[in-house]
Amino acid sequence: MTREASFRNRWWLYLLLTVAFVLVVTPFVWMVLGSVKSNAELRSVPPTWWPENPTMQNFRDLFSRNSFGRYFFNSTVVALTVTAGNLLFCSAVGYALAMLSFRGKRLIFALILGTLMIPGVVTFVPLFVLVANMGLVNTLPGLILPFLVSPFGVFLMRQFILGLPRDLVEAARIDGAGELAIFGRVILPLLGPALATLGILTFLGSWNNFLWPLVVATGERSYTLPVALALISTGQNQTNYGLLLAGATVVVIPVLIVFLIFQKRFIQGIATTGMK
Repeated sequence: MTREASFRNRWWLYLLLTVAFVLVVTPFVWMVLGSVKSNAELRSVPPTWWPENPTMQNFRDLFSRNSFGRYFFNSTVVALTVTAGNLLFCSAVGYALAMLSFRGKRLIFALILGTLMIPGVVTFVPLFVLVANMGLVNTLPGLILPFLVSPFGVFLMRQFILGLPRDLVEAARIDGAGELAIFGRVILPLLGPALATLGILTFLGSWNNFLWPLVVATGERSYTLPVALALISTGQNQTNYGLLLAGATVVVIPVLIVFLIFQKRFIQGIATTGMK
């Protein structure tokens, strides 16, 4: 079948993908264009698509705030630490569930799968009470510790490790390597696609997390960017939409950079995870 014939037979698929692409990209384009508009233009009716008088004042107002550097630092520390914790602990637990034999392994995995079905809102209050009793309210550890391991991450890593040749592990054991050495020297180097997938998803979720930092961070010194952005863009009488869109643009940039760097391994990890 020629390329032209293939296109004629699948024109509806290309049309559907094009419509989906437009629906996904349009809000981001509106956000970037709105970040260089004045508040008067943003509130104009009918709204304008292209900025009539582009201005960088919104970004200047955002970066001129003395605490913006602290907010960015807090978000970076929280997101990177949570991501590193998930990459290490989820892969270690996934290795144990995939390659080791011990009593209660099936029960533990069943419990992990069960937690995936529990909405996060259900555990929100008990988790906050636990963090408060530990004295971690309004601290960065209070934002980090509850998310160092995720059930989804454990499931993802276990499924990927199951697809690795078990002979590699057995050969390492015959050579006298311990389980930590096998995990660090044999398994981890083979987990590139899965680690990239988990890293991107975890970083994205942690960087954009709003509700938990809003509750736990009771003072400005612990605010992350999403929380700070929501608070500084709201005045006494109205919301500063220009400042809000400029801040949203800044928040999106690190996520795009991370995805562009690891997109090849991310796609490979999604495509191969669960295949055995």
